[in-house]
Amino acid sequence: MKNIYKILIAFVGVLAVSCNADDVDNRTVLTAIAGPEFKTPLSGKQYILDENDASKVAETFVWSAAEYDQNVVVNYTVVIDKKGGDFSAPVNLGTISNATELAVTVKTLNQAAIELGAIPDQVAQLDIKVISDVSKGLAMTSKMPITVTVTPYTGRLTYDFVDWYLVGDATVSGWDNNKGNQPMFRSGTSASDYKFTGFFKKGAFKVISKLGSWVPMLGKADATKMAPRNTDADADPASFEIAADGFYTFSMNTETLEYTLVAFDASAKATYTTVGIIGSSTPKGWDASTAMKQSTFDAHMWSLGVTALIDGEAKFRANDAWDVSWGGKTAFSGGGTGDNIPVGKSKYLIYFNDLDGSYLLIPNQE
Repeated sequence: MKNIYKILIAFVGVLAVSCNADDVDNRTVLTAIAGPEFKTPLSGKQYILDENDASKVAETFVWSAAEYDQNVVVNYTVVIDKKGGDFSAPVNLGTISNATELAVTVKTLNQAAIELGAIPDQVAQLDIKVISDVSKGLAMTSKMPITVTVTPYTGRLTYDFVDWYLVGDATVSGWDNNKGNQPMFRSGTSASDYKFTGFFKKGAFKVISKLGSWVPMLGKADATKMAPRNTDADADPASFEIAADGFYTFSMNTETLEYTLVAFDASAKATYTTVGIIGSSTPKGWDASTAMKQSTFDAHMWSLGVTALIDGEAKFRANDAWDVSWGGKTAFSGGGTGDNIPVGKSKYLIYFNDLDGSYLLIPNQE
């Protein structure tokens, strides 16, 4: 009897495989018939972009529907490249499903132009195409691009740096990974060296490089080495421990993964009523400081929300006077000298530490 059951089970298995194979052989093959083509805009349209209109729609691209011989969900992607480019590495302006129009903001079009090498305040010619594809493949691209001219504004500067933020109950944000987290101050001369000197509560902390995400993360491996967590599948590293409320200096190198955490004596350091940024790049030039916000967690930490700066120089000073001021020689980050900081035109998030003069200017176009 057992042998009969085994034979029956084997027969059913063979029959199921045979049926599945027949299904595959008889499955209808999807065929692409006609690709999408732009209806509007037409070639020759000009866009003079204004950063004051960043959130407004620069253009609503409209195209004909791609045709396949079956009723399928079609995804459309609008891409842009240099005039005469081969679209092997275009910039994506947006993707939409089962729709034949896409609204693109001024900010998106401007950033795409900058990424393709367009020079701010100068006219650039760019080609735009639309691509259709379905879950089974069969991508089709519009036969002819539309060619437009774009005059971009400065937009987000090239910023080839990684920023790292403190997170944990020893820090200002607690264990929230997107709540005003304190950034580490990066060296102006070594992109892998970071330092933060400031107040910590008794507790623990780690560092993250992407606000709102727990990866990448750096934690403690041992007394001198950090342990990275690069993916969600990686193990969660141990925390750095703060034994008592107080001021500490935490330094780290993201290449060697070495770190130090030592107490810092802030008792002789002055506490200022106001600290501001001043200079030819700032809203008030060299005539007056733009006030920064003092942290309620650590009175030596100062910040400024998204602020437009122009090409020029800047420094930080206390009490709206020149008795105490700080500067640096390097763009974006540095500190510890009396030099004027070089600044490129952009909007920035700005951080400053009056304990050691460290500054951090993060380009931000929001």
